[in-house]
Amino acid sequence: MMAKKPGAMSTAMSAFFWAVLLYAAWRLLDWGVLNAVFRPDEAACHALERSGACWGVITEKIRPLLFGRYPHDEQWRPLLALPLMLVGAGALLWRPWALSLRGVVWGAGLLSLAVGVLMHGGVAGLVVVPTDQWGGLPLTLILAGLTMALSLPLGIALALGRRARWSWVRWACTGFIEVTRGVPLVMVLFMAAFMLPAIIPARFEVSLLWRVMIALTLFSAAYLAEIVRGGLQTVEADQFDAAKVMGLSGWQTQRLVVLPQALRAVLPALVSHAIGLLKDTSLVMVVSLHELTGALSLSLGGDPQWRPYYLEGYLFVAAIYAAMCLSLSRAGSRVERRWLATGGQQ
Repeated sequence: MMAKKPGAMSTAMSAFFWAVLLYAAWRLLDWGVLNAVFRPDEAACHALERSGACWGVITEKIRPLLFGRYPHDEQWRPLLALPLMLVGAGALLWRPWALSLRGVVWGAGLLSLAVGVLMHGGVAGLVVVPTDQWGGLPLTLILAGLTMALSLPLGIALALGRRARWSWVRWACTGFIEVTRGVPLVMVLFMAAFMLPAIIPARFEVSLLWRVMIALTLFSAAYLAEIVRGGLQTVEADQFDAAKVMGLSGWQTQRLVVLPQALRAVLPALVSHAIGLLKDTSLVMVVSLHELTGALSLSLGGDPQWRPYYLEGYLFVAAIYAAMCLSLSRAGSRVERRWLATGGQQ
């Protein structure tokens, strides 16, 4: 039976689609490259009258954009922290020890701690820089990395607690998960920023960064708990019976038999959550933590000369986020292939 040829209407729609796509691509190339100004010359940018992009704003504002309000003379420290975090994250996810999820969690925590010491100072003659002056890309990576490292074990504990034999443990874990998932992240951040200082005694004052870190960790853990619980439901009941026959205790059964299979089943969802968490860190700007997106608003908001070129700034920030998310996705896919091939040993 001969296949039907596409009709004239389908051919016309396809031609129209490609024509629009090519026109949009040409306009983008014309605006973003051919007519663009790449040097930090405000007069040349103004003369364009928006007929071309002013990438000179990136050159002019690159330091406050990447490092926020970090002291100018000490910006070599976040500049050193950036490759340290990127190389460390790549080593954790691409080398053989990435086969151990526990190793990745511990490695991410230790890497974030090392970067935090470098950023904060107070050791080895480094000047102390308070956390309220941290910002830019290093702050984004610290928030995302440390939050994921802290929230994953907590999420696993909540998922196990929701399936516990004791009713009070189930109710407590279920209540925390459902309440936390039922409120927006922005509300949680506002509560951490403005309500916790009123509750915590003054002698136990916690900096804004750590309050926000706690809020992100608890919020992330609630979602991770549901992801892990979905993985736990894929484990067959006979696995428990086999572990009991082998003489394993309840905790050994969970650690050596159940959790490796459950986490292996939901590994793509864990990677997707990590990518979402990386992007969600941009919301901390609403409580005056100037991560990458907040640093852009901070660097351009007070400068009327370069303020009209927000679009170019946001496109640059979007390109950074896209590169980070794509790299994380590729690394997650590699870890998934290697982990599945070895049975997800912990």
